[in-house]
Amino acid sequence: MLRSASSFSRLLCGGKKTAPLAAACKRFYGDGSNTKLFINGEFVESKTDRWIDIHNPATNDVISRAPETTLDEMESAVAAAKAAFPAWADQSILSRQQVMFNLQHLVKKHMNEIADIITMDTGKTTADALGSVQRGLQVVEHACSVTTLQMGETVSQITKDMDTYSYRVPLGVCAGITPFNFPAMVPLWMFPMALVCGNTMILKPSERNPGSTMFIMKLAQEAGVPEGCVNVIHGTVDPVRFICEHPDIRAISFVGSDTAGKYIYETGSKYGKRVQSNMGAKNHGVIMPDANKENTINQLVGAAFGAAGQRCMALTTAIFVGESKDWIPDLVAKAKQLQVNEGHQPGADLGPVISPASKERICNLVQSGVEEGAKVELDGRDVVVKGFEKGNFIAPTIVSNVTPEMTCYKEEIFGPVLITMNVDTLDDAIDIVNSNPYGNGTAIFTNSGSVARKYQHKVDVGQIGVNVPIPVPLPMFSFTGSRGSFLGDAHFYGKQGINFYLEVKTITSLWRDEDAETLKATTAFPTMK
Repeated sequence: MLRSASSFSRLLCGGKKTAPLAAACKRFYGDGSNTKLFINGEFVESKTDRWIDIHNPATNDVISRAPETTLDEMESAVAAAKAAFPAWADQSILSRQQVMFNLQHLVKKHMNEIADIITMDTGKTTADALGSVQRGLQVVEHACSVTTLQMGETVSQITKDMDTYSYRVPLGVCAGITPFNFPAMVPLWMFPMALVCGNTMILKPSERNPGSTMFIMKLAQEAGVPEGCVNVIHGTVDPVRFICEHPDIRAISFVGSDTAGKYIYETGSKYGKRVQSNMGAKNHGVIMPDANKENTINQLVGAAFGAAGQRCMALTTAIFVGESKDWIPDLVAKAKQLQVNEGHQPGADLGPVISPASKERICNLVQSGVEEGAKVELDGRDVVVKGFEKGNFIAPTIVSNVTPEMTCYKEEIFGPVLITMNVDTLDDAIDIVNSNPYGNGTAIFTNSGSVARKYQHKVDVGQIGVNVPIPVPLPMFSFTGSRGSFLGDAHFYGKQGINFYLEVKTITSLWRDEDAETLKATTAFPTMK
């Protein structure tokens, strides 16, 4: 049930006034209202004849519809962004920074409303939804540091009377394609960084839950983002292909599945675009026998089952080294304590997965493990949540005795399932991690500094936690997944994020010292010659 509600219906459907979330939020989701496009500063009803139902994952009720945006509408969005670019890029860096200060204030002010929307159309618990908005907000705050982040380089007197310096300029129209599991955080990774650097932006949120992105567009308006600087289109395959191929789009940021990510990287690169593509993952936690047992078990449970396992940084594979395998019963006991419920309900630890198809896929992967010789230590596939019997719920599930050849290990499960593996030594664990094609994140749990140091130097993964299960860096650093988890050259946010949205101009100038002599002022009476 909704904790609170507001004029969210009018807001998403073109209204001009932001209000605290009230009953109209429920009306918007319950009455089948269509989600609007956002083009040139206006919430626009699509003229499409193809619509995508948006479901509440806890009930599977249809709460809205998203349009398959027409070609003319997509062209209008790009035209608006292209037309807005020259004036926005010509704004002073201090002016763009001020808009980000305004956006930061508004996102922080409306975090609860954004989190409510996320819980309704994504299934996250309220606490998890708020946490994800907070992480997005931190990137907005980081964007406010653009005055130093965008500095170039200078060498004076590189040779006699010659100076060389560089500065950074915006690219033009950029695009962002965002996933269902972080419908506010990932857009906040993208468009504030692009805009503060002087670019304009086309966003395509997940067609499964675009609501929080649309709410944030209203906040962007209020923050002073000019018309056309950020635009939102909806749909599935057609807008992705359009973004990859359109000649006026210079760069693409993507977070999502392997299949889509590889297509976007290959197609976008073929058409001369910059692309940063964050894709799948299989994140391992290595548990050493000397680790703090209670803390490690708590960390494993939170990292595996938070957000119902629907995080690209979820810790999905626990590798127990030596005697630490004896902790598995305690791990099972701790996981049993988690409460599965609709995300707004008090005490809920994890909500539903996004769709019935996703639930079926997760359950099938667990069953494949059983058929290939693994053991289900904790089975949450048949959980029923009172009052939400039609929801896509899976309780925490733990599968032990998994080996690298099993399907449940090779596939990204993307659900509340933790698989466990047993090895004899740290080197064995490192071999498993490095043999896996993904390189998004990993963690080691130990009280030995030398063991931790060896692990972080030997393991081939982009983001490593030492007694930290989900090592997503704060935005002054960059999100540095590697190998099969990332395609591109520059990562999200941090210095690399700034580099992605800017290109460098290098100037070499020659002003001869002797020429300055002719510029001396004279006080003699002027004469005519």
